[in-house]
Amino acid sequence: MIGWYLNRLRTFSVAEFPYRFRQLVQKKIEQYFYAGKSTVPYKECHIVHIKEFSPAVVDTYPEEVNIFGRILNYSRKNIDLQRDIFSGNSFLLTFAKNINIRSNPDLSAKNVWEVNRLLFLPQIALNYKKKGDKKYLERFKSIIVSWIDNNPYLMGVNWYSNIEVNIRLINWFLSWEILDAEKLTESDESFKLFAEKVWLPAIYQHCRYSYKNPSKYSSSNNHLIAEYSGLFLASSLWKFKESNKWLLYSRNGLEKEIVRQHSSGINKEEAAEYIQFITDFFVLPFIVGERTGDPFSKKFKDTLYEIFSYILTMLDSNGNFPKYGDEDDGKCVLFDTDETFNNFRSLLSSAAIIFGDPQFKAAGNGLDNKNKVLFGDEGIKKFNAIPAVPRLNSSVFYKEQGHFFFKNDFRGKSIFFHFDAAPLGFLSIAAHGHADALSFIMHIDGQPVFIDSGTYTYHTEPEWRQYFIGTLAHNTVRINSHNQALSGGPTLWLNHFKTSVSDVQSDETFESVKASHNGYRNEKVNHLREVVFDKKNGEFTITDTIVSEKGRPVKVEIPFHLHPAINITASESDTYILAGGSSPLVMLKIDSKLNQEKINGQVTPQILGWYSESFLKKTATNVIYCSAYIDETTTFKFVIKII
Repeated sequence: MIGWYLNRLRTFSVAEFPYRFRQLVQKKIEQYFYAGKSTVPYKECHIVHIKEFSPAVVDTYPEEVNIFGRILNYSRKNIDLQRDIFSGNSFLLTFAKNINIRSNPDLSAKNVWEVNRLLFLPQIALNYKKKGDKKYLERFKSIIVSWIDNNPYLMGVNWYSNIEVNIRLINWFLSWEILDAEKLTESDESFKLFAEKVWLPAIYQHCRYSYKNPSKYSSSNNHLIAEYSGLFLASSLWKFKESNKWLLYSRNGLEKEIVRQHSSGINKEEAAEYIQFITDFFVLPFIVGERTGDPFSKKFKDTLYEIFSYILTMLDSNGNFPKYGDEDDGKCVLFDTDETFNNFRSLLSSAAIIFGDPQFKAAGNGLDNKNKVLFGDEGIKKFNAIPAVPRLNSSVFYKEQGHFFFKNDFRGKSIFFHFDAAPLGFLSIAAHGHADALSFIMHIDGQPVFIDSGTYTYHTEPEWRQYFIGTLAHNTVRINSHNQALSGGPTLWLNHFKTSVSDVQSDETFESVKASHNGYRNEKVNHLREVVFDKKNGEFTITDTIVSEKGRPVKVEIPFHLHPAINITASESDTYILAGGSSPLVMLKIDSKLNQEKINGQVTPQILGWYSESFLKKTATNVIYCSAYIDETTTFKFVIKII
């Protein structure tokens, strides 16, 4: 652990040190004067009614929620809110900021936090509004009472991270609105007592914590966005003495971060799945700003449109996304509990309602529960009024950001090919990036063929974490058994690589990209990759040039990771036929200078041949593993032809 802290210090800027010192002083004050207090007193609170959400149009929910494949029944009387539901171990109920969440590799704070986000509370509120059965209201109250009793202010792991505090705030905000809680206090004396004596004091504590514990400097990534979002929503509804100050602070923060953390709509953290998570943190405040007559700026709205446009680009014909960078199934809200629910497509339906763009509707999810609740009857009318159009399928290149989407229809098949020449990640720690420079993925008709291996875990099972974030787990080149950047810990990178795009061409017949990176500068090796797409013949040619000093021995590894549903139905010499079931999809031809081996689910001598579809899930899959030793600059060529 000492090594991790030293590596973390290396990522600090000069300005960050006094900020961290002030945090230490604040920590001591909180520990001695506030931690464990039953309430942090507030003097007054009045409620600003926000235009009603629409709970009546959704179905009722089962009394359970899926946590990374484990079922949690929230109708049980007692939920252990400090317990990791996978390992069965629990964190001690001690001062939150003294907890070391990384000290026990068998105990995951994320598993605990996922329960304590309370994403199921709005579902219980909707069940009550739909059925009118008081048992749902009593269960709702008992869960919040239990949470407060088991999580005294600043005590325990659930007060450790500000993003978790704000996701609870967001779901409390939605629950309050769905219940129409202010009106309910007028007709239900028991609920009135609960709201005034229990819930509102806890809401105030969360708002106060959110404001006083921002994620700044090297930590100011998606966490900071979530913090502004939660505080903005809370301050728009619950008017404590400080709420106007908090509202201005969080609004200005959202206006700044939507621009700062995006470029042409692409989130700079370089974690594709996180985009759906982060975008919800902007969409909810946008909706509330419109409804309260205090809309966000034109720049905010224009950037939100760019984000939606990138989401539209990054999805294949079946709604799959390229799994570059970390993914952890994080959700801001959860109104659709089907495991197949696609929040990216749901966001495009939201985009259609907000912007009236038929292309967003064409790629969207229709009117799912989430959009029905957020936009109500008026939103449903807007969505239905948008004309139906076929979805476009043409290439989109983001040269400055390093993301290249080759798209085309070939002989009735939809081609989707993503080439990643983007930076490692955002800020000095690049927390959620992977060492995947110049990697690619390919889907045919919405079926992933060549894949990014995924994420699987964060702070547990360190050997698996290192595999999934490492270069060998991606369809790119690894040199001398090293990653393209140095991992300083589970979510910490040192010695970031830099990418460079040297050429981009596009016409009716061919599209091509040339790029390189300097991740192997210490090895005195450069990797250059060119991707050429022959649209007329449905063929990709990938050329890797390994630039090395003559006489210097270099080990080159080039894996081709296949989706578990893809079979190698035939192979001859250097050629492989890859099929989805029994239907051939592509032919892969490997450069004959490379040694070739098919590997599946290997753990020794090195982990290779695994795929993580979602967080904490992994399965064995085929990898065509290619390798060679060279002692001078060498070029390798590969052909992928759609059959």
